[in-house]
Amino acid sequence: MLNDNNANLLIVDDLPENLLALEAVIRKEGRRVFQASSGEEALALLLEHEFALAILDVQMPGMNGFELAELMRGTEKTRHIPIVFVTAAGKESHYAFKGYETGAVDFLYKPLDVQAVQSKVSVFVELHWQRIDTRRQVAALEKSRKEQEALLAQLETARQELQKAVQMRDEFMSVVAQELLTPLNTLFLETQQRKLELERGNTAMFEKAGLARIFQGDQHQIQSMVELIDDMLDVSRIRNKQLSIRPRPAELSAIVKRAVDQLASQALAAGASVSLHAEAPIQGHWDEFRIQQVIVNLLGNALRHGAGKPVEIRLSSLPAGALIEVLDQGKGISLAEQAHVFEQFERSPRSAGLGVFSMGLYISRQLVQVHGGTLELVSQPGKGCNFRVALPLAPPAAAAL
Repeated sequence: MLNDNNANLLIVDDLPENLLALEAVIRKEGRRVFQASSGEEALALLLEHEFALAILDVQMPGMNGFELAELMRGTEKTRHIPIVFVTAAGKESHYAFKGYETGAVDFLYKPLDVQAVQSKVSVFVELHWQRIDTRRQVAALEKSRKEQEALLAQLETARQELQKAVQMRDEFMSVVAQELLTPLNTLFLETQQRKLELERGNTAMFEKAGLARIFQGDQHQIQSMVELIDDMLDVSRIRNKQLSIRPRPAELSAIVKRAVDQLASQALAAGASVSLHAEAPIQGHWDEFRIQQVIVNLLGNALRHGAGKPVEIRLSSLPAGALIEVLDQGKGISLAEQAHVFEQFERSPRSAGLGVFSMGLYISRQLVQVHGGTLELVSQPGKGCNFRVALPLAPPAAAAL
């Protein structure tokens, strides 16, 4: 094969003395000369190596030089090799015509002119190196073109992702503003109403029973805003990989019970009952606050979309962990919609047109995953939802988002 230092030259002649003489004339540093005493031997060398030039004797027994040249021109690997014929037949026109017809680039006539032979071979060797250099440049350009195409593709992907992120941010901020305005407007209107009642001298609503209702309503509106802001902060921490967990020894059914108690008023407002079924206490190492946050998110989601029907929480043991299931009897979610439920800032499929984003589900899955567990949804339209949380008894070492 051609290497970086040598140009291969092929000489073909049936007479050994002619081969030796011609090799002595054309041998030079940076060249490697191959000899063949027949057309068949030459073909074997041509298929094995790449040559800068082939010098063929015209008059050989068996396969002559013209026939060998025709075979070379008919093969892809050898069709571009320059061919120079050597003949002792004189400068008859029919020889030259036949030679050029079979693809010759030049003729050498015996007896050989040493200087002419050396000059011609040097020209073809130089052309060979130029072709090699051109191929390298073309290959380099092609590589550069492909790299540029790949870079452009990456830039286009990044542009689309950035465009999507900006669109998501704008839509998110718009909906968050609407979500915050709802409790703020309620507080504002209620404050105006109280002011008006005071101006009229109506103080009955500010007695003990009335104040309790006022405080309860205000607390509910403020809590809604606090939860939304907390979710926004958690999303920011997750995106910046700054949200960590602090696992400690804990009993899982107690964590789930606290989450149920936390949403007791929401369950009452939704007209739905919540039942907890736990086989037995399950001890493990978890971040109690974050696991309770997950259960609150899932239970709150079930109460919002459960159509006022009973919600069930099941807690059971796994071979190396625990399984928490939150089941509602709402309208369910189609398989196509399920693919988007846990995505960041995605609208909840069950609250289309209500301006609700499923940040809670996105955050919950991230918190479960950092504990080394999984959060999955099993649902069919019309058959409610089952959110399944599988947790190991201890999170992986150095767990952090």
